[in-house]
Order: sequence, then structure tokens, then C-alpha cells
Amino acid sequence: MDGIKYAVFTEKSIRLLGNNQYTSNVESGSTRTEIKHWVELFFGVKVISMNSHRLPRKGRRMGPIMGHTMHYRRMIITLQPGYSIPPLIEKRT
Repeated sequence: MDGIKYAVFTEKSIRLLGNNQYTSNVESGSTRTEIKHWVELFFGVKVISMNSHRLPRKGRRMGPIMGHTMHYRRMIITLQPGYSIPPLIEKRT
């Protein structure tokens, strides 16, 4: 479960919960098959499909040096009807 960072709770992700779709941020180097295997093994559910996209980097300044935040990939995981994932703890920033 090192690849899955945290669950995402936005207006869109809450709306997708009605369609049995769950949204989370994962490591950018993780593959779809790894994430699918982790979700099925850890939560005991069946995954139908997975959609992913890379989030844009945000700039962070540390004095005169301009840096960037870490790259993450956002996964939208669709489960078979009858399965559900308990709510994950939201990351506080």
C-alpha cells in the first residue's frame, strides 16, 4: 500500500461515489496493474476499471529558489456493484 497516498474528497469525487467510483492520489511511478492489485488485495473488492491522470505541478518558493511539489497521479477506481471501500482518512495540509 505504499503506492496509494491518500483519498481525495472534492465535489467531483463525492459525486462519483454515487456511481461506485473512488478517487485517490497515488505515486506517479505506480502502474495501473499494481494499484489494481493493491486495492483488490487490501480492501477485498473487485475492480472493473481504472482511469488516471497526472496532476499539474505547483510552484513552491523557498527564498530566492523556485521549486515544485511532488508529482502525483490521480486514480478513479470503479468497483463492481455490491462492493464498497470504507472511507479513507483525508490528508490535512
